Amino acid sequence: MPRAVKGVLIECDPSIKAIILKIDQEKHDYIVEDLDDQTLVVKETQLPRLKEKLDEILANTQQLPEESGSE
Repeated sequence: MPRAVKGVLIECDPSIKAIILKIDQEKHDYIVEDLDDQTLVVKETQLPRLKEKLDEILANTQQLPEESGSE
């Protein structure tokens, strides 16, 4: 018998979507459906956890501006 899963539609850049797909590959806990290059349906209950993981990854990949020595 079919089972319904409550989901949230997410539209994002392809680069962010690639990160989300990589996060989901570990356990397949987040994505309900991959619709196109910029759109996903994610389990509503997993959305806060997905946001946390995405924030962590983005924080680790962002480069901080270098401080100048002339103040």
